[in-house]
Amino acid sequence: MQKETLRYRLLEAQLDLARRQERAVILLLTGHAATHKGAVVNRLNHWLENRHTEVHALGPSSEEQSRPYWWRYWRRVPECGRVGIFIHGWYGDALFARAERRLSPGAFQDRLAEIRAFEAALAAEGVVLLKLWSDIGRREQRRHLVELQQDPATAWQAGVSEWQRHGQHAAIEALGRRLRDDTEAPHAPWQRLPFREPGEQLFRVGRALLNTLESPPAPPETALGDLPEEAAGVPSLGRGEAPAPLNKTAYRERLARAQARLALNARELARRRIPVVVAFEGHDAAGKGGSIHRVTAALDARQYRVHRIAAPSDEERLRPWAWRFWRRLPADGRIALFDRSWYGRVLVERVEGLAREAQWQRAFGEITQFEQQLLAHGGVLIKLFLAIDKDEQLRRFEARAATPHKRHKLTDEDWRNRERWDDYRGAIDEMFARTHLPGAEWTLVACDDKRRARLAVLEAVNERLEARLSSAG
Repeated sequence: MQKETLRYRLLEAQLDLARRQERAVILLLTGHAATHKGAVVNRLNHWLENRHTEVHALGPSSEEQSRPYWWRYWRRVPECGRVGIFIHGWYGDALFARAERRLSPGAFQDRLAEIRAFEAALAAEGVVLLKLWSDIGRREQRRHLVELQQDPATAWQAGVSEWQRHGQHAAIEALGRRLRDDTEAPHAPWQRLPFREPGEQLFRVGRALLNTLESPPAPPETALGDLPEEAAGVPSLGRGEAPAPLNKTAYRERLARAQARLALNARELARRRIPVVVAFEGHDAAGKGGSIHRVTAALDARQYRVHRIAAPSDEERLRPWAWRFWRRLPADGRIALFDRSWYGRVLVERVEGLAREAQWQRAFGEITQFEQQLLAHGGVLIKLFLAIDKDEQLRRFEARAATPHKRHKLTDEDWRNRERWDDYRGAIDEMFARTHLPGAEWTLVACDDKRRARLAVLEAVNERLEARLSSAG
């Protein structure tokens, strides 16, 4: 194939990808230093329609360092119809950190496991991965670095970091082999690129990208995971009896004390730069909005954001389902409150048939990985399920329908969901069983009495925050 023919076909295939918007493509180029990666990507970017291309080759910013590790990559996942190009990306992070002993052998192995899970999640959501490893022998690398250094126009390409990578050639070669072996998968295969001059290397990369764009994606391996044995303390709907209603005077006194306590805890979390994520799930009309309002009334408005999760927007539909939750994670010292959350995948999307069984089954593992990464970053995760009796829900629906300024809260969807009460109950109990894990436990809040429910929410939040502050020393 001639160079101009390849360039034309590559552009045509990219434009077809943009028109169809059926999938996204990620090209990841990593490997040894001094192998023309930057030059190849620069030239390839001129071949492609750059309105549909995104190139990422920067180190983590201070904003990215203040959030869980994978946030920096989830937020850059291209939407369907676009090509994302990463120079080194998540592989460079792991490879060079281990070569420099900033990652222990165990931490390196953990990172590879995270990479496998990340790539499987992307592939399952229609992202095609093309991973290229740039090879070069140690002697040839040295000769090339010397040539670059001797030419004033290219001397900047043979800087301290490139020579450092040359000194680590043997380590990078061994780690790269292990890295490729551990992350090879049908949906995320590796291709090796022997060192060539830039023009030939560009041709090889362009041809690999063309083959990816013109070929159907390989089906991902989707392990559903086993249902764990029910752990001690796993919540279940229908357990326990509702306490007596609380009078207004007692409620106001206890509310003021709980909010004052929360304000102090929140200020200390901000001082220590500990991020907090609070997920509110529950039955329709259980009082999520009122409970969230009582929490935020105790907080500095500059410290928190409330995210009300509804049906995905057009932008969100073009990316993996988890993208819209990753991008909303708070920075260190901030608080994010989710009115509905990522659990919609295994609740409403499951029950209403909006997600295929393979998707919601797979989501249990993806949710667990997501939450564990929040915790590994040092954050606090608080999961609250607000539950009401079926008869109490009917009373609240009827009250909303009869109150002009509350009618907007009642929708046809609420009535449809009510008709599937038993289906939701089964999905909720399975959700508890599969996602009630250390550090990510569920708190079940009985909400037939709104006053007691709001106090219970504040108590649960305060207890979790204080436990985190105590453990931090």
